[in-house]
Formats: sequence, C-alpha cells, structure tokens
Amino acid sequence: MEKRCTDSQVKGVSTGTTILAATFDGGVVIGSDSRASIGGEYVSSKTINKVIQVHDRIFCCMAGSLADAQAVIKTAKFHLSFHSVQMETPPLVISAASVLKELCYKNKDELQAGFITAGWDRKKGPQVYVVSLGGMLISQPVTIGGSGSTYIYGYVDAKYKPNMSREECLQFANNALALAMGRDNVSGGVAHLVVITETGVEHVVVPGDKLPKFHDE
Repeated sequence: MEKRCTDSQVKGVSTGTTILAATFDGGVVIGSDSRASIGGEYVSSKTINKVIQVHDRIFCCMAGSLADAQAVIKTAKFHLSFHSVQMETPPLVISAASVLKELCYKNKDELQAGFITAGWDRKKGPQVYVVSLGGMLISQPVTIGGSGSTYIYGYVDAKYKPNMSREECLQFANNALALAMGRDNVSGGVAHLVVITETGVEHVVVPGDKLPKFHDE
C-alpha cells in the first residue's frame, strides 16, 4: 500500500514562536519561548533555544523556518567574526543586523526566516533591530515577533516605557512571554532571556511553572 504524507509531515520545522527585545536604561533584554512546531500545529520540540549569540554582546532571536534561520545565523556569525578580525574591534550591533538583512534579502525567494537583533556597542549603547522575512531592517526600542506576538501587542503598547530599570524590563519581558505562551498553541516551554549591558551578558532561564500567571489562574 502506498504511504502518503500528511500536510504537516511535508512542511518544514518552524519556530512557531514568541520572540521579543526591549531596551532599558543602560542595556537591552532579548528573549523567546522554547517551542518548535511543524505546520503550525504539531509541537516537535519543547527545548529549542531561539536566542543565539552572534558576537560577544550581540544576540538574535529567530522566527520562521528553523533550518533557514539556523543557516543564516551560522553564515552571519562567520561574517562577523571575520569582520572583527579585520577591524581589530568588536562589530557594531547595526553591522550584525545588516549582515542578517543582506542574507535574508538576497535569498528572499528561498528563505523563510526573520530575526530580532539586539545588543550593546561602544557607539550607540543598547539597540534593537528587526529583520523581516523579506530582508527589511527597522530600528525600534521594543519589538515582538512570531505567532504568539499577535496576542500581546496591546500589553506591549500599554506597558513598555523608555528608560526602565533592568528589573522592570525583565519583568516586562517575562509578563509578555507568559501572556503569549498562555494563548498561542505553538508557543510555550521555558522562557530564555538574555540581558546585555556594557559590563557583560547575563542568561536567565525561567521554567514554565515559574512564569507569571494571568488568565490561567
């Protein structure tokens, strides 16, 4: 008997995700949930870390096709490493975002990958950039993306404030991820957060049962 694949089996693995980044006074927080899905319906993994370090104080979150995003990040990391050796100085955050933008734009017909790039550099301090699926580059103080983001635009608009403290920004990011993960069927797992400042980088992992509770109480 001929075996036929279902629609979900022929679709690639997606990050099916909630990603975000927000600047605060002196730094930036970037984070995501930890699920990957197939076809937007079946959760294939609950342990994907979508917050990837591309240089010392530059991180990015990926959305879209997981394989495409990982390939782009691998290439971008090589370019940035080579760039830092040539220039004998760490790359700027805008340089990392621009590399991702160029890779996405030049391959927009073959790739389905979008990114949030965030970090700190000596020139502009904390920064957040969005690279869309087609390769458009936008600078924003706060941004969200992925399937779960559709549920939290109101919360982000209402609660984000410029020049928040580190603790306020971390709580804001935790709340936003918790709200999205509670509503979006393919967002969930744990929250991966990275705090980036001039003094260094701090990784924060919040288990699902430790996230803030809202409508699930």
